[in-house]
Amino acid sequence: MSGALWVVADVTGDGSLARISTEVATLVRGLGETAGREVVGVVVGRSPSAAATELANYLPRVLAIDAPAMETGAGAAIVATAVARLATDDAPACIFLGASPDGRDVAGFLSVMLGVGVLANATSVTWDGGPIVEKGVFGDRLITTSAFTNERGIVTVRLGTVTAGPAATPGRVEAIGVAGGSATTPGPAVPAIPSVAVLERVSEAGGAVQIEEATVIVAGGRGVGSADGFCVVRELAEALGGAVGATRAAVDAGWIPYSQQIGQTGKIVKPALYVALGISGAIQHKVGMQTAETIVAVNRDPDAPIAEFADLFVVGDLFEVVPALVAELRARSV
Repeated sequence: MSGALWVVADVTGDGSLARISTEVATLVRGLGETAGREVVGVVVGRSPSAAATELANYLPRVLAIDAPAMETGAGAAIVATAVARLATDDAPACIFLGASPDGRDVAGFLSVMLGVGVLANATSVTWDGGPIVEKGVFGDRLITTSAFTNERGIVTVRLGTVTAGPAATPGRVEAIGVAGGSATTPGPAVPAIPSVAVLERVSEAGGAVQIEEATVIVAGGRGVGSADGFCVVRELAEALGGAVGATRAAVDAGWIPYSQQIGQTGKIVKPALYVALGISGAIQHKVGMQTAETIVAVNRDPDAPIAEFADLFVVGDLFEVVPALVAELRARSV
């Protein structure tokens, strides 16, 4: 296997670098040192300079590609197309992305465009002539070890796999043009992305803290009982300065938007504090939050599975415990 190792960054809605990309960059920088290969970051976004500069704190070289069309709603396709066009001229040995919703979408596009395989949701990556990827299957009950059969591939890395750490010396940022322009000339391996008409835009009302970036998350499950029941979840999240999360059961019931689902089919989070309210702790949910530094759970069932891995387990009615806790927190803040 020859070529550089690429890190394709996630850019948040405000144009900053997503936390998961700092972790992926740290991981791949170490792989590059082991393999003796160049490591290159790629940032595609509308005004990408801020995110690219932040990524350069972790990697020696970062390519920044301006993509004004990101506002059209086809972000993953635009990012993948820009990266694929670069890859046709300077083929990387491996492309790494965070296993976020956007990262997974981009990886899927790139797999088709470049004709390479994907190893998804890595929880550990080492190097032995190529990336050796560990990942959990069957709700993390089993760990598999995989490698690419071909010389090139794509790896998505789960949040919390490593602790992000900047490089000793900041790298350089190279602005290489506009996505779709001459700086990223299409190659034969890149199919055209069809134009998609945006018929409607729906903006969700939400807190300022994004759930993947939050250091404190208060999540509600089936035990919250209703959409109105999530009012106490939001009150505690506000008192703690955190974000609101939910289980799949709460999302499927229509109590809270899918964007706040945590678990195997939702988002993977790694907050400093995770407060689980009315959550039994099924393995599918545990997969999404088990790397939290401290887990506090409130449940009326003393035999709930979450008791086995919570750092603090409170047996009680969340509608009694949470208001008392919120009142105490507010009293202390006065």
